[in-house]
Amino acid sequence: MEDELEPSLRPRTQIQGRILLLTICAAGIGGTFQFGYNLSIINAPTSHIQEFTNETWQARTGEPLPDHLILLMWSLIVSLYPLGGLFGALLAGPLAITLGRKKSLLVNNIFVVLAAILFGFSRKAGSFEMIMLGRLLVGVSAGVSMNIQPMYLGESAPKELRGAVAMSSAIFTALGIVMGQVVGLRELLGDPQAWPLLLASCLVPGVLQLASLPLVPESPRYLLIDCGDTEACLAALRRLRGSGDLARELEELEEERAACQGCRARRPWELFQHRALRRQVTSLVVLGSAMELCGNDLMYAYASSVFQKAGVPEAKVQYATIGTGSCELLMAIVSCVAVERMGRRVLLIGGYSLMACWGSIFTVALCLQVAGVDEGWRVQARLTSTSPLPCPWQSSFPWTLYLAVACIFASILSFGIGPAGVTGILATELFDQMARPAACMVCGALMWIMLFLVSLGFPFIMTKGKTLQEISEELHRLNFPRRAQGPTWRSPEVIQSTEL
Repeated sequence: MEDELEPSLRPRTQIQGRILLLTICAAGIGGTFQFGYNLSIINAPTSHIQEFTNETWQARTGEPLPDHLILLMWSLIVSLYPLGGLFGALLAGPLAITLGRKKSLLVNNIFVVLAAILFGFSRKAGSFEMIMLGRLLVGVSAGVSMNIQPMYLGESAPKELRGAVAMSSAIFTALGIVMGQVVGLRELLGDPQAWPLLLASCLVPGVLQLASLPLVPESPRYLLIDCGDTEACLAALRRLRGSGDLARELEELEEERAACQGCRARRPWELFQHRALRRQVTSLVVLGSAMELCGNDLMYAYASSVFQKAGVPEAKVQYATIGTGSCELLMAIVSCVAVERMGRRVLLIGGYSLMACWGSIFTVALCLQVAGVDEGWRVQARLTSTSPLPCPWQSSFPWTLYLAVACIFASILSFGIGPAGVTGILATELFDQMARPAACMVCGALMWIMLFLVSLGFPFIMTKGKTLQEISEELHRLNFPRRAQGPTWRSPEVIQSTEL
């Protein structure tokens, strides 16, 4: 009897699996993929946009912008993206409650369309302000999608796959970073004349989501608990699960609905006032802050200069940088498979512990580099003026540069295995239906604030744009301020900046 039923059930099961996969892809391509994509594509046209800003200002006023103001304008262009993300995170909760998860993701593409128009015509209009406004709008879109997508997928997935499906958000983020790095290659849209098209290419993922997301159902949990529509919930479950054991899952949803009966959706500040949610909120705040303050995004920005000094030809640095994004993508896929077997806690603790380990080794490598430079200065001081002088800023430990490169890749791998994915699903799993939108708002707002502060202040940090050897020279001058001899570091005219 089982053999007779198996052929008829197999196609039905495959169809349901395809619908769940389509749901994941449709939500991800216009969701966290957009976040990673717009995070990385801004790196390739850095010098081109700075030159455009300077030329535009000079055409208006007759005078070029000073170097420090060019840096400030570029810093604003970069940092307006996370600022928009903050606004989007605050908007995500009300949207998810009012419109639902699926409709919110669809409406969210309005910001992408407007941003793409601004990017595409900014050069013809001679307006760098259009670039700034476009970055703000894509940031709003990213802020909304990064909060609603994990919520939507976590509520739509079956219990045994909930963690893996929600972790797919991290995969799409890493995939967006890699695709942004690839599209920004000089052979594609990294040409000096093509940067408006490069920035406007964010429209493509948005169009793909608009075409695919209407084909999948709304979150069953939202339909039953928030809307009270049992029939729509059952129809969505049938499309996602098939006609199998739906009674048990529907019963669980009914129990949660009964527990939430008569309750309204919590507001963000109420999470901090409710004693029963104190531990969950603390975990959310600590881990959400750690995700941005761990410095993984700074690793992307620092990699290019390290690769150049390690001997990678300048024309090939862009390909080496793609390797950093590929590392995070690889580990995001591994984490998606391992999350249900190893658990969230193990991946978080293991990821941050490994990052601390690689960061310590990176610090040791930098200290050895400084020690090697200081040794060069001491050798020079002992030699007479007629003796051939060694290069005093050349380290006695050249292998430390390769060690630093290895630590960068290892840290990115460690970040991808746990913190990159697990942090995003905490709000979905730690809070009930009434508190989940507010928790997503708190977590998202916190992460975007941290990213805004980092992206705004990072170009002005002392080590910005410098290699390890140049940092060593700066530290040597701080250690020996009275020594007038020695090389001086000069900042490049154009800031070869960051992927933030």
